[in-house]
Amino acid sequence: MKRAILHPFFLFIAIAILQSCSNNGQVIHKNITGKSGELVVVISKESWAGPTGKLIRETLAQPHVGLPQDEPIFDVIDVPHSAFKDIFKSTRNILQTSISVNVKTEGITFTDDVWAYPQATVQIKAKTAKKFEEIFKENSGKIISYFIAAEKERLTMNYKKFYEKGVYNVLHKDFGVTMKVPPGFAIVEQKKDFIWYKYETPAISQGIILYTFPYVSDSTFSVNYLLDIQDKILKENVPGAIKNSYMATEKRFDQTFNIFEHNGNYASEMRGLWRVENDFMGGPYISLAELDATNQRVVVAFGYVYAPSKDKRNFIQQVEAMIYSLEMNEQPKNDKINSQVKMGN
Repeated sequence: MKRAILHPFFLFIAIAILQSCSNNGQVIHKNITGKSGELVVVISKESWAGPTGKLIRETLAQPHVGLPQDEPIFDVIDVPHSAFKDIFKSTRNILQTSISVNVKTEGITFTDDVWAYPQATVQIKAKTAKKFEEIFKENSGKIISYFIAAEKERLTMNYKKFYEKGVYNVLHKDFGVTMKVPPGFAIVEQKKDFIWYKYETPAISQGIILYTFPYVSDSTFSVNYLLDIQDKILKENVPGAIKNSYMATEKRFDQTFNIFEHNGNYASEMRGLWRVENDFMGGPYISLAELDATNQRVVVAFGYVYAPSKDKRNFIQQVEAMIYSLEMNEQPKNDKINSQVKMGN
């Protein structure tokens, strides 16, 4: 694999966003500002320096899952209430705090597009620091999920508008699926039930390997089963830069795995690290395995990043948004089957 920088597409997606109107159309939201992953916390200096600020930092800046080096989920920036003016109000992600005996109604609210579009804001009001921390802890998972989903949706919005039609058309015609990836992605290899497409520069590489295999058992959606197939596919189809080298899953660290539904289909997500056998390349990956019940097959989208000496969080999040745009051509038929299965349960 070539050593691969950020495609120019990614440099303008943060500003290539539709404007939004509210009320009768007279109020026009600004476009959001700030870098991907930034999160502004509006909080007093005293609270930020104390246990409340520590709790917020430990939660929102905890290490991102599945990266080779520690990188925070969000780049947290604290802003005092007095400094929270227009320059910060257009930030993409905002957590507002209000801790005062004058607070009338304690609680948490999630609001989109308050000062800009597409913006995600969380407001937490409490009479005391202790109550604030209680509300924050109870909702920490929801808060993180809300901001992560907002980041993914921003990427997805732009992929829907600007995408590589060559890759899209091949997937639709030859694999019975669609996926939207940014312009510049090119197909490296295509075989029966396998396709590899990627974008590379001298500095970084982002790639997706999509493959399918027959669905024969419920045990298919387990870590060991999917890892065995993943390593087999990678060894046979993704060679490294030197002789006898090939891509493989890094087994010295556990994979992060969960079962859920994607577009109504039974699916699993796996995250971890990949490496090249007999070489020194490696990086993070995310894999989406999804049941295509109509065709009795499993469709796997394996996305990876190679970015030596660079932070990788934003790169892998971009790849994640791409693979989650996966759709089955025969999804209406899948919907009927899935509905029947659920009714049977």
